[in-house]
Amino acid sequence: MEQAHDTPATLRQLVARLGPDGMKRSYPEGKWTAAQILCHLADVEIAWGFRLRQSLTQDHHTIQPFDQDDWACYYDAVDATLAFPAFVALRAWNLAFLDTVPAEEFSRPVTHPERGAMTFLTIVETIAGHDLNHLEQLKRLAR
Repeated sequence: MEQAHDTPATLRQLVARLGPDGMKRSYPEGKWTAAQILCHLADVEIAWGFRLRQSLTQDHHTIQPFDQDDWACYYDAVDATLAFPAFVALRAWNLAFLDTVPAEEFSRPVTHPERGAMTFLTIVETIAGHDLNHLEQLKRLAR
């Protein structure tokens, strides 16, 4: 969970390094821009929070997948500068929630329709990996 705690500070540094012009860059060409990645991170934080809470309150919960590209079709129409504070607030709220979860609940079973059986802990680990992937993309764009 350390990665989940570190992401907001790392993201803050990257957004500052990118600046307004860097937020328009994509890598490779035709992929999401830095601004779109930032919007995606805010959206995923909403989905992650929902998944965590549903997984703990419903026995044998089946996670509701979503198509990230469908969600991304709206990113160019919103002010991406709103995404960073939204992400930071949502991440803080989700981490505060996780701090209340008893250790034995991390082995709680859940199902993802595309990935199969997993545990509550797998959801937490997946978001950390997701963070690392997108932070690396932003680092490449910030060079």
